[in-house]
Amino acid sequence: MRYALDRLYLWSGYLSAIFLVGIALTIIAQVVGRFFPKVVVIDSTESAGFCLAASTFLGLAYTFRHGAHIRVTLLTRLATGTADRLAHIWSLSVFSITMGFMTYWSFDLVYFSFKFNDISPGLLAIPFWIPRSTMAAGALILLIALLDELVGVIMGKTPSYVENDMPAYEAHDDTPAVLEEERG
Repeated sequence: MRYALDRLYLWSGYLSAIFLVGIALTIIAQVVGRFFPKVVVIDSTESAGFCLAASTFLGLAYTFRHGAHIRVTLLTRLATGTADRLAHIWSLSVFSITMGFMTYWSFDLVYFSFKFNDISPGLLAIPFWIPRSTMAAGALILLIALLDELVGVIMGKTPSYVENDMPAYEAHDDTPAVLEEERG
């Protein structure tokens, strides 16, 4: 089960990266299309926006598992032992409930977009259920990742986002200690 979940998060991250490339390709196509205004008209606004939404939501679970989301640890970094574990359980529970709510309504939005044949108003008549389904899928994968972490923390494991976390002050080689050593 662990292998399947890790693969799900990884492939979600890969899809996110593919949609980032999609943003670049649509913008490049629009720039190139401007050189040939009588041959082709390309409007990348909608398609780049759809790719951005897909990339954002599909990348959520991957970045969450790797500790890349911004977390406010002002109080939690002082907690140890049971207090730390309870803080993680509480925050993961609240986040899971919130994400469950969002996931439900995301799929509801996809369903009604499909049912009423909602079409984007731009040059490309794209059915809205297609880009919205990537948002709903990304929300569902993040919900799975949250529940996965919650079960792990309840069972006494250290959360993956803590194990993989790299504090901002250690991310660069220009920290005061490193600079002092270099001057040394």
